Order: sequence, then C-alpha cells, then structure tokens
Amino acid sequence: MQLYIVRHGIAIDRENPKCPPDAERYLTEEGVEKTKQVAKGVAALGATAELLLSSPYTRATQTAEIFAGALDYAKQKIRRTDLLLPGADPSFLFRELAKDKQYSSIFLFGHAPQLDDIIAMALGSKHHISSLKKAGVALVELKRISPPLGQLAWLATPKLLRRSAK
Repeated sequence: MQLYIVRHGIAIDRENPKCPPDAERYLTEEGVEKTKQVAKGVAALGATAELLLSSPYTRATQTAEIFAGALDYAKQKIRRTDLLLPGADPSFLFRELAKDKQYSSIFLFGHAPQLDDIIAMALGSKHHISSLKKAGVALVELKRISPPLGQLAWLATPKLLRRSAK
C-alpha cells in the first residue's frame, strides 16, 4: 500500500485576533494557493488516490479538498476521521487502515507532530525521523499495515513539490 501523508497548508495564525477555535482554523489565501501548487506537483509525479482520509479540522479538510481536485477524486468521497486529530494514537489509525487493505493508494491529511508519529511508527522507529512542513508530503510504502512495516519512498518539502508542478 502506498500511503501519502500530507500536513495541512498554511492556516490562520493562532495569534491573529480573528482566529477561530483551533478546530475551525482555516487556510489563508496564501495557504490555499501554495497548497494548490503542491497538489499539482504531487499529481505531476503520477500519484493516484483511491481513498482520502482527513482530520475533521477545517484546515486539514480544506487541504484534502484541494488535493482531491488535483487528483480527480470526488470531494464528497473524502472520509473524515478522528484518528487523524492531533494527539490521536497512530496504532489505532493503522488498525483502521488494515480494514481498507483493498486500496493500494491512500492519502492522509492531518497535523504536526501527529503525522510525524505516523511516519515513525510506519517505519518502525520510536522517534521522529521527519518534521513535515505545512503542505509537506511523505510517501511511505507499507509492506504490512498493522502492525505497520514500511519504507520511506520520499519526503518532499512544499517548495520542491511546487516546482515539480511547473
């Protein structure tokens, strides 16, 4: 299984007086534009999506919708899951993914540092080996889903992916 792990794009700053509660923080105009370019870059690399799973938080859902557009995936088919919320235990996510083993390509949209926890667990590490930037993407190839056994195929910064879109 190919597991694309995507951190949400640039969202409104917590310090902004207009900032809503954390679950409702949304992508800024810059965040939307940069994330669109990243999504185009991932699509240009030949990525396909059979399933998109997103944190229910607004900024992650918006990021998933942008990727859905770039990957020809119906936005209404995006599944929201609390297993991608900040602080969720990655082992529960992998158990859930094992139920979706018919899919060979899954995208996950969530938050730092929880996504870095997912990457570490997928690679059998007890410590973070990554620090995804906003709209950064990692591809992990899973040989086994639960307990996970995978290999990091690549990890790319948003800047690199935006360049590949051109």
